[in-house]
Amino acid sequence: MLTVIGEALVDEVLSDTAPRRSHPGGSPMNVAVGVARLGRPVQFVGRFGADAYGLLISEHLKENSVLNAFPADDRPTSVATATLDPAGGARYTFDLEWTLPGLADALPRLLEGTTVLHTGSIATMLSPGSDEVLTAVERAHPQATITYDPNCRPTIITDVSYARDQAEKFVRLADVVKASEEDLAWLYPDEPAESSARRWLGMGPGIVVVTRGSRGPWAVAACGACEVPAVTVSVADTVGAGDSFMSALLAGLMDRNFDGGARRPELRKIGVGDLEAILAYAARAAAITVSRPGADPPYRSELR
Repeated sequence: MLTVIGEALVDEVLSDTAPRRSHPGGSPMNVAVGVARLGRPVQFVGRFGADAYGLLISEHLKENSVLNAFPADDRPTSVATATLDPAGGARYTFDLEWTLPGLADALPRLLEGTTVLHTGSIATMLSPGSDEVLTAVERAHPQATITYDPNCRPTIITDVSYARDQAEKFVRLADVVKASEEDLAWLYPDEPAESSARRWLGMGPGIVVVTRGSRGPWAVAACGACEVPAVTVSVADTVGAGDSFMSALLAGLMDRNFDGGARRPELRKIGVGDLEAILAYAARAAAITVSRPGADPPYRSELR
């Protein structure tokens, strides 16, 4: 089973060419929904309020067969405002808080049966919740494959030195890391993205993947580096594209039985053929998502 720890929020999408839209979102929750749509059991560990936005999130998780591990609380649900440019690119501002009181006590129950633990984004950067998430990753590491997506938000975490140090804490514990070119350019402005990814590989992961928009994804592992082309589609917007890519990356690894702490040596020996096939699968998932509005990841049937 996949366990995802991270933020849930509501995306308010603003555009000059369409009415205002409200979508359940948050990078980790999007990943949880994406993996569930690809046929894998998923539980989501996050927070949202007992308000109208929180009800929207709760119903979204239920409709997508994602087990919601924590009940709604008495604080407001977090909101992200996504302003779209004419090409469909999104610029975000946030109104949120991040903490998961009780996570440490619940970990034995939450990690039972977990073979993959995924986290990233705001949840791994914003205190005080980021410390709780790091502890959970450390606890899960012996039994589970750890996956991480920094999904940097410079409007929230403005101190790049802090963000770099925080990201590297999770990279050192991770088996699979996915980052965008934009993430790496912000964290390491004087270094090419591929060079940063190779350095991250040396910190401990078995695979580091870099998404590069229209140039397609690139990955590096012990077997070497590889890339696949992006899928050409008509773009509605880019909301959730990276999360759909991450979901399909996880599902592709799980489909090949690379999940679980006991399988860590096999994951580190992944071959170029398997890695290319997983990248191509993830690229198709991202392409479907950008072809329709909002964070709407594909179902397994759409990827066959």
